Amino acid sequence: MKQRIVSVNALAVCLVGGVLATSLLCSVSVCGQGSAGAPAGAGPPSNPNPRFEDRARQLAEGRLRSAEMEAATESENEKHIQAAIVTMKEDFTRIQVLRNDIARKLVAHKPLDYDLISQQTGEINKRASQLNTFMMAHSSADKEQNDLLDVPSEEMISALVKLCKLVDSFTDNPSLKNVATVDANEIEKKKIDKARADKDLLAIIKLSDRIHKKSDSLKAAK
Repeated sequence: MKQRIVSVNALAVCLVGGVLATSLLCSVSVCGQGSAGAPAGAGPPSNPNPRFEDRARQLAEGRLRSAEMEAATESENEKHIQAAIVTMKEDFTRIQVLRNDIARKLVAHKPLDYDLISQQTGEINKRASQLNTFMMAHSSADKEQNDLLDVPSEEMISALVKLCKLVDSFTDNPSLKNVATVDANEIEKKKIDKARADKDLLAIIKLSDRIHKKSDSLKAAK
């Protein structure tokens, strides 16, 4: 980036220097011809455009400003990218932490705390949705899967177990790891893995939302 700015500065200096040199040569030429008694109008005009130097300087300054704006834009874009990466890592990690907390309580056979479940699944839904703004997951409509994501009140535990398994499948997906070292022979497999990751993420978003809403209704009924 610095090299681009330096080269534009050099161009500006050369342009302005060339204009000054041209003006100086014109002045010397006119003086020489005047002493030799050159006829009027025979030589070049003493100043063909009085504002040419100013215009050249303006153009050079404009190019400099343009280069500086491009550099600032690229720097701003890089900041946004880095911020997005940090956000994705936080969401990815937090979803796993919430999944582990839900799983521990299920394994311990503790009574369901619908208020806590509502908070946890609500946060999972929010963070999974944020991840999807970057991943832009897409999946064909799957009626059978949508039916499986229904959450009858008597099947809350099985719904939570399924949510935990979906999170496991998503976070362990190979397409989310070592993206920069994809071998050409593995491209097709990566496509399959990415399609599965998309499907899992969308299922997590849907199921967490349904469990969240069902938990809200069950805690309100108490």
